[in-house]
Amino acid sequence: MTLTAERLLSLAMANPVNAEIATRLPSLGLSQCMLTAGCLFQAVWNQRSDQPAEWGVKDYDVFYFDNDLSWEAENEVIRATHLLFQDLGVNIDIKNQARVHLWYAQRFGRTYARLESAKEGIDRYLIAGTCIGLDVATGEVYAPYGLTDIEQGLLRINPAHPEPDLFEQKAKSYQARWPWLKVVGTSQP
Repeated sequence: MTLTAERLLSLAMANPVNAEIATRLPSLGLSQCMLTAGCLFQAVWNQRSDQPAEWGVKDYDVFYFDNDLSWEAENEVIRATHLLFQDLGVNIDIKNQARVHLWYAQRFGRTYARLESAKEGIDRYLIAGTCIGLDVATGEVYAPYGLTDIEQGLLRINPAHPEPDLFEQKAKSYQARWPWLKVVGTSQP
């Protein structure tokens, strides 16, 4: 069965935490609010591995975009998010994508060009197929590299953000949980 956006959402929303986050997030009124990353695509890998949809999800990433670049504004959103979801007992990592360039170099030792949208943040994931987000306001799935790599378990470096060392670390982390995943397009066997 070909992985469509509808099938991805069906698998991802089988994780009750994803369903709750997608339902409640719009109440925060955040611009360009996207549920993103592993909490979505890992459900596909879990289904293939006969694991529950939520298995192996370390945190739930949410991106939004606010031109207020102050830490105070982002921290207020973090606090509001924590209050909104405290009953779920999971880590929700919410980040204003307009601010990433301000702290990225200190955290990762590399400069990071300023983003112009939440989708641009998704565009820069290390692994191309994992560039996936769900717009919680519209229900639209954003997947600039499509869904084939996720469906087929292929880990390919993102040509828009080629960071071979970081890619390798991320790929190994995924392979530790889903050993059948295959790295393609690099020198790794």
